[in-house]
Amino acid sequence: MTGGQIAVAAAIGVTSFALSLAAAAVVVVRLPPDYFVSGATPLPLAGHAMWLRVGVRVAQNLLGVILVLLGVLLSLPGVPGQGFLTILLGLMLVDVPGKRRLELVLVRRPAVRRTIDRLRARYRKEPIRLPGDPPPSTRNLASKTQDSPNGGPAPE
Repeated sequence: MTGGQIAVAAAIGVTSFALSLAAAAVVVVRLPPDYFVSGATPLPLAGHAMWLRVGVRVAQNLLGVILVLLGVLLSLPGVPGQGFLTILLGLMLVDVPGKRRLELVLVRRPAVRRTIDRLRARYRKEPIRLPGDPPPSTRNLASKTQDSPNGGPAPE
């Protein structure tokens, strides 16, 4: 490989890393906190012409497949990028059986969940709720009592 080819490969790697990070941040912050708890997914462009809804669904699925493939590539050792988050974003876009189960497997990974909740907190969004999580008021109270040295509510 020549120096120019290495520079192009490095530029592509940095660009893909930045784009995947930006896309992941936007989607994760905009997700409703109960996305993984509620069973219903809203249909895009409900009330618009059928051809427009079908076109959007096809485009959404194509983008989802591209993101899943990009996420797999970014998950390889030595390739910079947010592989698991990019796969998760792609899965959220495609319409396939078993999609919700696979999304939950990825989001339940402690590192992925921490990253998502930290990013949402930065933009003042409540944490993502997963099936089996305590209700939001109980979870917030539990985290406050863990922070206090005497076991009571942490001073604010």
